[in-house]
Amino acid sequence: MARSTKRLRDRLWWSKLYTFSCTRPAVSIDPHSVDGPGYARIVYCNKPEAHRRRPVKYQSNYTSTTKYNIITFLPKAIFEQFRRVANLYFLLAAALSLTPVAPFSAVSMIAPLTFVIGLSMAKEAVEDWQRFIQDMKVNTRKVIVHKGNGKFGHRHWLKVRVGDVVKVEKDQFFPADLVLLSSCYEDGICYVETMNLDGETNLKVKRSLEATMILDEDEAFKDFSAVIRCEDPNPLLYTFVGNLEYQKEVFALEPNNILLRDSKLRNTAYVYGVVVFTGHDTKVMQNATKSPSKRSGIERRMDCIIYVLFTSLVLISLISSSSFAQKTKYEMPHWWYLQPQRTTNLYDPSRPLLSGLFHLITALILYGYLIPISLYVSIEVVKVLQALFIKQDIQMFDEETGKTADARTSNLNEELGQVDTILSDKTGTLTCNQMDFLKCSIAGVHYGVGSSEVEIAAAKQMAIENSTLASSDYPDDIDDGFFGSTEIKLESVACENDNSKKPKIRGFSFRDDRLMEGNWMKEPNSDTILMFFRILALCHSAIPEPNEVTGGFTYEAESPDEGTFLVAAREFGFEFCKRTQSSVFIRERYPKFSTSIEREYKVLNLLEFSSKRKRMSVIVQDDSGNILLLCKGADSIIFDRLSRNGGMYEYETSVHLKDYGESGLRTLALAYRKLEPTEYNAWKTELLNAKTSIGPDRETQLEHVSDMIERELILVGATAVEDKLQKGVRFLFQMLANDKLINQVLILYAMQVPQCIDKLAQAGLKIWVLTGDKMETAINIGYACSLLRQCMKQISISTMSNEFPSQDAKKVLAFCLTSDQAIKDDILLQISNASQMIKLDKDPHAAFALVIDGRALSYALEDDLKHHFLNLAIDCASVICCRVSPRQKALVTKLVKEGTGKTTLAIGDGANDVGMIQAADIGVGISGVEGMQAVMASDFSIAQFRFLETLLLVHGHWCYKRIAKMICYFIYKNIAFGFTLFYFEAFTAFSGQSIYEDWYMLLFNVVLTSLPVIALGVFEQDVPSEVFSQFPALYQQGPNNLFFDWKRILGWMLNGVYASIIIFIININNIGGNQAFRESGQTPDLTAVGTTMFTCIIWSVNIQIALTMSNFTWIQHLFIWGSIIAWYMFLSIYGAFSPLISGNAFLILREVLGPAPAYWLVTLVVTVACNLPYMVHNSYQRLLYPLDHHVIQEIKHFKKDVEDQRMWTREKSKARQCTKIGFSARVEERIRIIKRAGSVHSDFVHAGFIQSMDLICALHVVVEL
Repeated sequence: MARSTKRLRDRLWWSKLYTFSCTRPAVSIDPHSVDGPGYARIVYCNKPEAHRRRPVKYQSNYTSTTKYNIITFLPKAIFEQFRRVANLYFLLAAALSLTPVAPFSAVSMIAPLTFVIGLSMAKEAVEDWQRFIQDMKVNTRKVIVHKGNGKFGHRHWLKVRVGDVVKVEKDQFFPADLVLLSSCYEDGICYVETMNLDGETNLKVKRSLEATMILDEDEAFKDFSAVIRCEDPNPLLYTFVGNLEYQKEVFALEPNNILLRDSKLRNTAYVYGVVVFTGHDTKVMQNATKSPSKRSGIERRMDCIIYVLFTSLVLISLISSSSFAQKTKYEMPHWWYLQPQRTTNLYDPSRPLLSGLFHLITALILYGYLIPISLYVSIEVVKVLQALFIKQDIQMFDEETGKTADARTSNLNEELGQVDTILSDKTGTLTCNQMDFLKCSIAGVHYGVGSSEVEIAAAKQMAIENSTLASSDYPDDIDDGFFGSTEIKLESVACENDNSKKPKIRGFSFRDDRLMEGNWMKEPNSDTILMFFRILALCHSAIPEPNEVTGGFTYEAESPDEGTFLVAAREFGFEFCKRTQSSVFIRERYPKFSTSIEREYKVLNLLEFSSKRKRMSVIVQDDSGNILLLCKGADSIIFDRLSRNGGMYEYETSVHLKDYGESGLRTLALAYRKLEPTEYNAWKTELLNAKTSIGPDRETQLEHVSDMIERELILVGATAVEDKLQKGVRFLFQMLANDKLINQVLILYAMQVPQCIDKLAQAGLKIWVLTGDKMETAINIGYACSLLRQCMKQISISTMSNEFPSQDAKKVLAFCLTSDQAIKDDILLQISNASQMIKLDKDPHAAFALVIDGRALSYALEDDLKHHFLNLAIDCASVICCRVSPRQKALVTKLVKEGTGKTTLAIGDGANDVGMIQAADIGVGISGVEGMQAVMASDFSIAQFRFLETLLLVHGHWCYKRIAKMICYFIYKNIAFGFTLFYFEAFTAFSGQSIYEDWYMLLFNVVLTSLPVIALGVFEQDVPSEVFSQFPALYQQGPNNLFFDWKRILGWMLNGVYASIIIFIININNIGGNQAFRESGQTPDLTAVGTTMFTCIIWSVNIQIALTMSNFTWIQHLFIWGSIIAWYMFLSIYGAFSPLISGNAFLILREVLGPAPAYWLVTLVVTVACNLPYMVHNSYQRLLYPLDHHVIQEIKHFKKDVEDQRMWTREKSKARQCTKIGFSARVEERIRIIKRAGSVHSDFVHAGFIQSMDLICALHVVVEL
């Protein structure tokens, strides 16, 4: 135990430095009361064999996310299939086919149903098998487990048991819920990443009990024995109640002693823990909830169509049964050849009602083909294949991360083509969540000459509007281009930065020679600058790790901002190089010394950052014995804690902070305070009392004590880091004056699609931004993304009235103390005034932008205000909600979805976006830095925001149109087929006789017409993918439901009725008449007429689908013509069988129909006649009222896009929705200004303007002069 004794003699423990996350009372906390319901779990530590029998036999550590297992698959899958009304109907029909009333053989009804149900179940089985494979990858992970006598060995996760002592090493996941016993650190703390649980990347600190932290070696567990009594399994991630009985003492267990399954060990070499919850008892599995069930609008309408078809089925069945009852009563007694006196109940003239009832069952079975039995399974197959193509689209592959797009659910593919509103997060969605130290303010002086992406993008676009479009001369130098002096200044800065010989450092884009290379010592406030650098290097909880490649250090930090500050401190000459249990070491580099000086700072206390505190402090003692409190946090929090003389630079810093916010940068203020030893010791006593207090207000006391010391601060300065815009949201602003390079720039523009938001806006989509950032930052992100532009009229709604200037503290305080009702009335007044202003504005080109903060939004979302707020937001071109909480994001999404009744799409990348993603009709997760929580809750996932354009405009449009056409065609072909049965029924006195052979009926939906419709749903393309970026308005065909409204559905139904009439009349009058149809004089029998009629149906419906398709590949040709050939092959093979099998169809094609010219002639005539109306309608529409895709198809077919560029450009300009956001809207606004100024002609003749016009045309903006 020598090492344990050394550990106890150590000077300081981290558990005594941390105030919140690692608190450990100096005295024992009374054990928890764990008696009663909910606290029955007993764990015998290091004795897993004790848990083999009840009542202490617990769940195994095997986890499963599958829906089925070997035993439950068959019953559960069958139950799922027959929850569909159509399948239930066919099951009933199949059962009735076994009775004498059935018009078909049982095989013809049972076989299709079995095939469809079997295919659907096979799909379920494949998907569940994939889930099983994923489960097994997790279950077969290995972990080190104590096997007895102090020996540890590897074991699969699924074999881990309650009571096992496990050893988890760095960067490994915890296999179960563990009680932390000890770690590699001397006071038993460890760092845990909970990204898989809550999406947060910052590290959490966990601690062990003092009694067990000496168990730091394998041999120490040889005789280890303890008992844990704790709460039963529950889903509460942040609570835990239990006691540890060890060495005849009882110790209370708290949430900070628990390591949860699926969290990861970070910055800690190893930990020991004992398993308390396994498998589905673990808290993460207890929290595993199913995503809300979502159905697309087309699927909901499809249910209505099924109801319409079922109503039609019942109606014609009633007509048949009533007609049959009438004929049975009044006419059958006169049909002596039927021997009515010897008939059964099915044909009893004395009981016509009973006969009619039996015939109703017969008719319901006979006309059942009106209901497309294979529709559901065909759509499922198509959607799975569509999802596969989405995943394999190279246009949505991110080379940096190696991630592809993924359709996590294929049920909503077509919904992607009907989106009306996009609600987007900012951080990690429009931005990358990758921090870059760019600027800072120290002692009231601004440092940093670089420009952020937001700053450059916003300023350049503003320069377009503010610059003079024409100039007297246009030199070749771009700096003298038509954008004017504002852009020249920014370009010079950007070029200077880009041409710097110093290699770019990740996380550090700061450029200012006044602070670099030790030049800061020449500044007038060098002491303050020194303190600024030391705060960056000391105020954190990171751990340095040597980098063998670079020879420097990489930092494991709790947040990206913290790591960025350490990189900045290193570049300024203050490198954080080492951390011990009680100290941090900084290598400080000064110009007057040839080598760095390593200084030790003793860490006395850490007051860590939290969303509630919005600040972090560290108390250190330097080598001179001075005790310093170093603090960083939100400017509003820091400024409130400044001493009377500590705000010397407050005004200048506030100005700089406002500028940084307007540049889209994230800011923190830095301050410090020197503590006297007596003051610190007195505070330390208060802290100890708070730590050792017992009761529910313990955390409150700790926060109060921390607040006591974080006062009387002295402001040092502020930092400004940039959260980079995602690639694709950045704008292409390099206007090349060289004529030879213009085309290259335009090609780059077209292929890279950097203006994703501009394209989405041109497609008619509304875009809302919901962010937790401050208003200034969000507004400037809006400028950079073209959601805002300079001439827009901004409507800002907040709880702080514009009448109160921010400097008037008394008025602000008075307003903040106003009652909720008064604030709500003020919000309503602001909304009403804004709505009235929009209505009174007569300018048709006026654009309004709504910006609202989180507190105002909380009032605006109340029941009596939310519809006023929504109406105002709908009237605005863009909406930005700032400082919103995750719950508010979900509420706004729900309001837009329910209030507008249109399809909404929410996109985000963090755990705080999960509610929004689940509340929207479609949830899209971005696999960014903030974990996979948003992706796991989403319906689709992409790697970057820019891929949303391809996902919606290309795949969304295609999927919507494919599914819509597919369902309409299904309706058409089943009506065309089913109604011929009804006509023949009427022709044969409603006898219940089918005109078709049973095998024909069986093969119709399952084989002969199934593959072409699948090809339509998978491969149909009205226009190529590259056209959508040039004709974004094509997307509006989906939101307008152009291809699946009731008008089009009824049109296809009538087309099916017409085809059925043509098929029946021509066949009955030409083949089914009394005249001979062959040279030898034979007349056709029922089988010959039915086979000819069925041949006409096969030809007609397959030619119809060929006419419906716009794009042909060899697969479509194979399926369409192959289906027709398959029909003739079936007739030949089936007819070759013995008459005992083929019946009246014996040699039907070779000897009966094949030699008859009438058979082939009728087939040709019927096929042409059935499809003639569609061809006439299609030609009429294309000639007189063409749709957008018709025009594009013809231009592409005749290669006018190559031969006539002027026409191509004109058509492209028409195929844009009139939008008031985006880069194109800015250019159009500028053109309107020029026209109003009456200077069009003089500017047009200018060479520079002509060059600019080429660029504008390339951006799809038509200029009519």
